[in-house]
Amino acid sequence: MPESNRALALSADQLEQLEQWLAAHGTPQQVALRCRIVLAAVQGGSDLSIAAGLDVNRHTVTLWRKRFAEQGLECLWQIAAGRGRKPIFGIEQIKAVVDATLQTKPKGMTHWSCRLMAKRQGMSKSTISNIWRSHNLKPHRVKTFKLSRDPKFVEKLTDVIGLYLNPPEHALVLCVDEKSQIQALDRTQPGLPLKKGRCGTMTHDYKRNGTTTLFAALELLEGKVIGQCYQRHRHQEFLRFLRHLDREFPATRSLHLVIDDFDALKRPTCDAVNWPTPGVPSILLMRQEVRDGEESEGGAIRTDTEGIRVRGGDSARGRAQVGSSPPDGATSTGECPAARA
Repeated sequence: MPESNRALALSADQLEQLEQWLAAHGTPQQVALRCRIVLAAVQGGSDLSIAAGLDVNRHTVTLWRKRFAEQGLECLWQIAAGRGRKPIFGIEQIKAVVDATLQTKPKGMTHWSCRLMAKRQGMSKSTISNIWRSHNLKPHRVKTFKLSRDPKFVEKLTDVIGLYLNPPEHALVLCVDEKSQIQALDRTQPGLPLKKGRCGTMTHDYKRNGTTTLFAALELLEGKVIGQCYQRHRHQEFLRFLRHLDREFPATRSLHLVIDDFDALKRPTCDAVNWPTPGVPSILLMRQEVRDGEESEGGAIRTDTEGIRVRGGDSARGRAQVGSSPPDGATSTGECPAARA
């Protein structure tokens, strides 16, 4: 029997793999054609009959029958050198697109788009997209960064991260932040609630009711958020929110707050503070930066924070403490004038 008419021998695994490739939607058509040639050759068909049934040249059937017998399944996905579509644009043209993307910007715009670059370079937008994708270029994306100039930034960062990962015993860690200038809007008419087959509704227009300020604290252990809104954005409201946190959590737990540089931490210090009675949990403020502070004898740091003292004598880490015990010069019955506001 001529070799071109001899049936190919396939194992069960090879046969199953060929059938999977044929059934898959993502298989290229040239690979699917080669799989059909091999499966027809397994059934013992001749090259002429296989070529007539698949509408291909007889030499194509002979080639893939012989190549499969020598190399196996892997050869069905190989593309011979010199085959395939030839590139339309050369290396110099691709380099010009990349250089223009990296070093120039369109007039009056922040970055290049595929269509603008295609018009500039005389190419199609899909070609520009393919070039950017191959070079991992994304002109529309910008990542923000901030480099700290604080020489003790690493120590403070370690302190804050260490508080998150390994908090003290019998203590709660709160992440506190504030958002000002929130528009207090109200719709002109009441909307309909959500129901089956219909989404909730609201009017497109609204009434302005000024702005409000939100102070919020995230309790990391349980994911609980405590927030309060105030009409004004002053240090008095911030201190009022701290006292609210003091009352919100049990007295058996100390509170550690991680907070940014809020303006309330830059007010003149009150020597007399309305310190709570013994047994009230202390509130510790872990600050990333201690601004406008002055270092006194013994390494203690005093900031211009009203009602808040920051101590950092044994390390560079700044901790503002409220409610644990009165500092030097303050009495337990002392009262801060601004704290009464």
